Amino acid sequence: MSSPLRLGIAGLGTVGIGVVKIVQKHAELLARRSGRDVTITAISARDRLKNRDADLSAYRWENDPVAVARADDVDVFVELIGGDNGIARDSIEAALRAGKDVVTANKALLAMHGQDLAELAESLGRAIRFEAAVAGGIPVIKAMTESLAGNDISRVMGVMNGTCNYILTRMESAGLPYEAVFEEARQLGYLEADPTLDVGGIDAGHKLAILSAIAFGTQVDFGAVEIEGIERVSIDDIRRAADLGYRIKLLGVAQMTARGLEQRMSPCLVPADSPLGQLHGGTNMVVVEGDSVGQIVLRGAGAGEGPTASAVLSDIVEIARGVRLPVFGQPAASLTAAQPARTAVPAAYYLRLELQDKPGALAKIATVLGDAGISIDRMRQYGQHSDSSVPVLVVTHKTTPDAIDFAIEALPRTGVLVSDPVELRIEEV
Repeated sequence: MSSPLRLGIAGLGTVGIGVVKIVQKHAELLARRSGRDVTITAISARDRLKNRDADLSAYRWENDPVAVARADDVDVFVELIGGDNGIARDSIEAALRAGKDVVTANKALLAMHGQDLAELAESLGRAIRFEAAVAGGIPVIKAMTESLAGNDISRVMGVMNGTCNYILTRMESAGLPYEAVFEEARQLGYLEADPTLDVGGIDAGHKLAILSAIAFGTQVDFGAVEIEGIERVSIDDIRRAADLGYRIKLLGVAQMTARGLEQRMSPCLVPADSPLGQLHGGTNMVVVEGDSVGQIVLRGAGAGEGPTASAVLSDIVEIARGVRLPVFGQPAASLTAAQPARTAVPAAYYLRLELQDKPGALAKIATVLGDAGISIDRMRQYGQHSDSSVPVLVVTHKTTPDAIDFAIEALPRTGVLVSDPVELRIEEV
């Protein structure tokens, strides 16, 4: 058997400790599958005295992650610190320059600086692996870079943030408002320290940008992702969508068109009986469409100690086997800078309106939609919210995003709206 593969781990939070536990528990299994022992030699974290429910006594402690990255007795640097810059980036670059391969779960760093890091790694003949950065335990990165390498990918979409999916499905199952479920998720520890990373769609947007780069051979461009979070989704929207046979999901969609690369992350209605509509709790799902394979669906745990640590170990074992791949599936120098494009694909839309309860209000709404070239498929009026207002639901026939934008801008000028309208795209999946 070859010499051991020696790991240095920076970051001992949920995922880092999960990696330690797997290495300890499955040492013999990892050795058989990789052809060499996998060991840990050095570790680093912010607080050495914190109780982490794992025996770390056999590993050398370093206060500075960069010291781990440069250590002579470390072959693979495992970065689980997080953050799109600072010490995470510094330590990864130090590891690469010191001749180490890198495994990371840091989607923010890759989404913001992936091209630079890929060029650096490949210029030095080193690998950066990041299966755990997208969709937790789902092996979507390996599937797209290896298993689907013979496909021209036409579209990638999915639910990529388990916290948002938990909130939306919990609202539906318990009949609770957004604010109550948000607080419940916070108490359960599901939310990031900055919760807007989750509910604002930013975390999922990072993941979509990474998948787009792999799918379409482009440089990662998180800044071009159109992002809308779930903060505006109300329990009324959840109920109305269910009445229509839909569920609301924070859905990421990326596709290359003649106009450029479309990347959007936003709440959408999807058919309740579709695979995405059936997705509950913190589960993630990624759907990939290729010209040879057709549509494939990858589903599984999108976060948590075990699933994410499992993904980290999959990368470690591949490195132990001697597998070397370009960071994003093809040489970084060949990745193109895509032209960002807003989607122009027509779709039906869900509109929730709170109207003044007075004659002619609905007629004014219909006129605005007609002026925008939007045809109404269904319109429903629900029970009054107060003596002076009434909720109205409109489902349009397929129309363009530009037409919807025109209508949304014009509707307040009718003078019959009590609050801002809510519009959600109905996505065919």
